[in-house]
Amino acid sequence: MSEENRTKIRVAVVDDHEMFRAGVIATLQNTFDIVGQAADVPGSVAMIAQVKPQVVLLDVHVPGGEGGGGAEILLKSRPYSPDTVFLALSVSDAPQDVGSVIRAGARGYVTKTITGADLISSIKQVHEGYAVFSPKLAGFVLSAFQGDSFGSASDAPVHDEELDRLSAREQEVMRLIARGYTYKEVAAELFISIKTVETHVSSVLRKLQLSNRTELTRWAADRRIV
Repeated sequence: MSEENRTKIRVAVVDDHEMFRAGVIATLQNTFDIVGQAADVPGSVAMIAQVKPQVVLLDVHVPGGEGGGGAEILLKSRPYSPDTVFLALSVSDAPQDVGSVIRAGARGYVTKTITGADLISSIKQVHEGYAVFSPKLAGFVLSAFQGDSFGSASDAPVHDEELDRLSAREQEVMRLIARGYTYKEVAAELFISIKTVETHVSSVLRKLQLSNRTELTRWAADRRIV
């Protein structure tokens, strides 16, 4: 393996459509080290166990196994490669599909309408520990968070005093970030610069004593304020 490949994020692609899978790999191969691909549940689990990719692009509807698709792959491969993170890439935006893989532990969910550049950015973000979701899926994602180990309204009371620490602008930025918007999208939505967005996010995280976007999304979901 070349020195260049050792420094690249190691990515695997799981999708049962060969032409789509080939297209994704062609889009990613100059940026990432593509270490594996698979088209069904058993093959995916075996591949992940063998090559232990850092990030897996995971389709939701994958044949084989016990019929659990992407969520089944995630759950079965976790013991073999616990450090692998999963980014769902699916044509589906159905709530049950989003919920199944998020509850199984996927760090993000984007639809196949995503551009190549945004997909590359999303892979880098989940690898760095951020949660990444297509903005239109925000409601589904929050519904998936509520009722699992992150808590729900019944066991995670709203702490208004924490929200009150944030200025009106910081609350606007917080809600958009928690919905999965990128800094660029937040800047466009609020007509402010990306640098200003970064400043507000840093302030929000500091005031709420959170470490990253993943924790912020969970914090907002617990309180049903997004």
